[in-house]
Amino acid sequence: QAQLAESGGGSVQARGSLRLSCAASGERYNCMGWFRQAPGKGREPVSTIYTGSGTTYYRDSVKGRFTISKDNGRNTVYLQMNSLDPEDTAIYYCVAGDSCANRDLRHWGQGTQVTVSS
Repeated sequence: QAQLAESGGGSVQARGSLRLSCAASGERYNCMGWFRQAPGKGREPVSTIYTGSGTTYYRDSVKGRFTISKDNGRNTVYLQMNSLDPEDTAIYYCVAGDSCANRDLRHWGQGTQVTVSS
């Protein structure tokens, strides 16, 4: 059964950095990426990448600070998060699917907590 295993969350002070990893097992996906859910808010897409072409998407609030990358040999994607802000505090979920359209991102990891303190 396909699984997504996240790692790399934690607590950091503002302007710090964290790197999230997501390893997929059991299946290879055309698209992988990250959503997040902050306390009291809905889930929102953060960044995605097509594993074939490398085409990426970033939500506006993370552009220039976050970088998504992939290692197809390891079936793993990474999210390097720099200049973190308390507004980035959320549970980050790895997602995967046949395309990067939200409706196609049907596979979800269990989530990893990211907490940014001011």
